[in-house]
Amino acid sequence: MVSSGNCKKSGKILLFNDSATNNILNAFIRSILNLKIVKPQTGAAAPKAESASTHLRLQKAAGFSNTIIIGIKEGGVPFAGLIKKDIKSRFKIDCKIGYIDMTLYRDDPFSIKKPVKSTELPFDIEDKDVILVDDVISSGRTVRAAIDEIFDFGRPKSIKLAVLIDKGGRELPICPDFVGKKIKAGKDEIIHVDILSKEKHIDKIIKK
Repeated sequence: MVSSGNCKKSGKILLFNDSATNNILNAFIRSILNLKIVKPQTGAAAPKAESASTHLRLQKAAGFSNTIIIGIKEGGVPFAGLIKKDIKSRFKIDCKIGYIDMTLYRDDPFSIKKPVKSTELPFDIEDKDVILVDDVISSGRTVRAAIDEIFDFGRPKSIKLAVLIDKGGRELPICPDFVGKKIKAGKDEIIHVDILSKEKHIDKIIKK
């Protein structure tokens, strides 16, 4: 639920409460789980004993067998975990998960101010299908830096970008494959997503 203006306090505006944030999050994850749909078999090769729904489920599951999930620190970490959990729950596939800190790969002064965290990719990414996850995308510079670092570890088969919130303001030609919600926000406005608290919420913080 989008809040009214009277929720503004100390430069912070509540955009979505717990219920609305859950709805956005659930739709976001569902869109990712529906990612892998292969062309149905026809003729003699088609599985005759399976129902159409079971066949489609198996097709989607097979598509995740080569998938690894990488969360961009810090915002993408909890979302990467949720995606891994839901893929395992629905398709019985335990995708490998890693985390990337692209600070040293950034091309702006932000990299000087932000302390470096450790990248954790304890597996081979060569020829893998990567789902790269972050909480919010704006300029695209964070994603560009993350992709640069990923290629230092190997050459994946593909990279799909999943972000919960797209606030616009792109400075690079980068477009997410999966978006939970688009929110218009200026350069002086920060979109903050909290799904770890008891009451999940999405805020807009206006820098003064």
